[in-house]
Amino acid sequence: MNKLLKKFPIREWSGTKTEELIRKPGGFGLGQVPELHSPDATTSMICGFCATGCCLDVHLKDGVATNITPSSKYPVNIGMACPKGWEALTPLLADDRAKTPMIRKSRGGELEACDWDTAMKTFCTRMKDVQREHGRESVAFISTGQICMEEMAFLGSLAKFGMGMRHGDGNTRQCMASAVVAYKQSFGFDAPPYTYQDFEESDVIVLVGSNLCIAHPIMWQRVQQNKKQPKIVVIDPRKTETAVAATHHYPIAPKSDLTFFYGIAHLLIREGWIDEAFISEHTNEFTAFKEHVASFTPEVVSQVSGISESGLYELAKMIKEGKNVSFWWTMGVNQSHEAVRTAQSIINLALMTGNIGRPGTGANSITGQCNAMGSRLFSNTTGLLGGHDFTNPEHRQKVADILEIDEKVIPRENSWAYDQIIEGIDTGAIKGLWILATNTSHSWVEKARLSGLFEKLDFLVVQDMYGNTDTAQQADLVLPAACWAEKDGCFINSERRIGLVKQVSKAPGMALSDFKIFRLIAQYWGCGEMFSKWSDPEAVFQIIKATTKGQPCDITGITGYQMIDEHGGIQWPLPAGTTEFAQQRRLLEDYSFFHADRKAIFLYEDTVDGPEMPDEEYPIVLLTGRGSSSQWHTQTRTSKSEVLQKLAPAHCYVEMNPIDAERLGVATNDMVTVESRRGKARVSAFVTPTLQKGQIFMAMHYPETNVLTQSSFDPYSRQPNYKFSAVRLLV
Repeated sequence: MNKLLKKFPIREWSGTKTEELIRKPGGFGLGQVPELHSPDATTSMICGFCATGCCLDVHLKDGVATNITPSSKYPVNIGMACPKGWEALTPLLADDRAKTPMIRKSRGGELEACDWDTAMKTFCTRMKDVQREHGRESVAFISTGQICMEEMAFLGSLAKFGMGMRHGDGNTRQCMASAVVAYKQSFGFDAPPYTYQDFEESDVIVLVGSNLCIAHPIMWQRVQQNKKQPKIVVIDPRKTETAVAATHHYPIAPKSDLTFFYGIAHLLIREGWIDEAFISEHTNEFTAFKEHVASFTPEVVSQVSGISESGLYELAKMIKEGKNVSFWWTMGVNQSHEAVRTAQSIINLALMTGNIGRPGTGANSITGQCNAMGSRLFSNTTGLLGGHDFTNPEHRQKVADILEIDEKVIPRENSWAYDQIIEGIDTGAIKGLWILATNTSHSWVEKARLSGLFEKLDFLVVQDMYGNTDTAQQADLVLPAACWAEKDGCFINSERRIGLVKQVSKAPGMALSDFKIFRLIAQYWGCGEMFSKWSDPEAVFQIIKATTKGQPCDITGITGYQMIDEHGGIQWPLPAGTTEFAQQRRLLEDYSFFHADRKAIFLYEDTVDGPEMPDEEYPIVLLTGRGSSSQWHTQTRTSKSEVLQKLAPAHCYVEMNPIDAERLGVATNDMVTVESRRGKARVSAFVTPTLQKGQIFMAMHYPETNVLTQSSFDPYSRQPNYKFSAVRLLV
């Protein structure tokens, strides 16, 4: 670190040395690891991978984090961890961490190391130049679900209130946007109602488009702890690991979900297997919904979904006979061209049977990233801080008063979504882009096209813990960021539980926490006074906590980090004045929803074909998803672990049905070409009966996969349709 500072001396800035600001306690960066009880202490903190929100005990030797074990008493994982959790420290130690800011001085030139003063001046000067030439809305940011919620709030507030941006979205748009919109429209607020204890309280568990064994293995362990011998139903085109372990598997045709669930609703209504009292007292629009599903007869639904009429009846009867039925979904539903209505078709089943608000029930969306729920409430992207609305003047004034800012600096219109920001680059509307803690060049649809679009930008900034990601390699400026365990803050998991992240390791070289980078930018930009009280993450927690007052997500009863730590995480809501609360809490126990009349709404729509259906030229359906519990997204972190790499294929592969393989003369490990209208990928074959004829599967973690996917989106959530593309196979 000292060598780097000598090589890149930090210059004077605003009368104060940037070096002093970076080094001083509570300052802008390069802080020391907080002292624990002893150099060989153990502390607990939330894992930085998925949204299960497991707690890990971090063991220190001579003040250095050396090992991890799962916390035995935490109510989420109860002493369990998945492979990623056991290896959570490994990515921090990688040799290729970004250790110093990097700048590209000319188009086509190489990235070169620079100091933070140069990086900050470059960031601010060039972003302001873009705004001056093309307008304030010509710069945007793309954030993440993997930084702490205090950092998300700081980023969204700095960008929109301090820097004058309107457009900013998160990569949570890729995984959870459809569930967010579905809940908001149906319930009146983005409110996943469940607690993980519901996995153990259900006698019927319905998993839709969710390979729980692989994507959320600790949640699957909670299912396995259910002593009621539940019926476990998997609705998924593939015979996934979860489907193999389930009691019932319904291999529906890809993207026939909406028709399928309307058909189940039709049967429940026809047979009188509904809770009419609940419907009458707590919902609206059921009569119209009943009329809508009248045409979804078993004959019609069977033909579309591929599930026999007897199979449809069997499932409907299981739902009727279950005392506590829970419905769970994740990306198989959310990543679709009609995802919001599909999620709501699942919500409708819970509402019409009264399976909500009680133990073991609910219409339950499982989140993907470690802090996607924090992003949904506090990132200031799709909604104003604390679950508020940018377009509501009362909401703007409330937030402005709490933040002590002029209400006029808060945008009056919502941001563009992720895909609209990308399209804005193509049209020239977006000329400056700031990407944080996400590898867009790998993870976004139509990968090849995106690389070309970035060349149209005047200025691209990437802020990440690695400087060698696909996205960082295209940047004009790279800002080295600290990782999980190198900073403090909070994550919110799928069951709404707020948990702590703690700094137990130093960031390498000159890398700073995202929080401290935002403090530097605020000062260099000239809006530091606006954020003078945003001194550290816990101070920001107190500020954004105040924005939740009176909201369904009210957490004004949480005094601070110590309270969260002592209680094993705290689920929202927890309003001020709450003196006693259970460790496991669900929403809607009083059947009071969040619309003005306190009722839920049955929402529905005609089904439509996807924008790209198989044809003679491209006759195969490409499905995508998580490939292994040891892989994570674009493998930026998991690739650093030799252990995790041994638990998953090193190279991209395609799973295919034996009938298709025989037709092509392909055997396992043969090389084949998968081609779509966007591009082609040369991959190895894996022949397996878990795929239906005419379908193939490729894991999302490899860069080849998104060469093939298409740019189509749900019209309400703007979430990409990753799960369905037309392709062909060539030997």
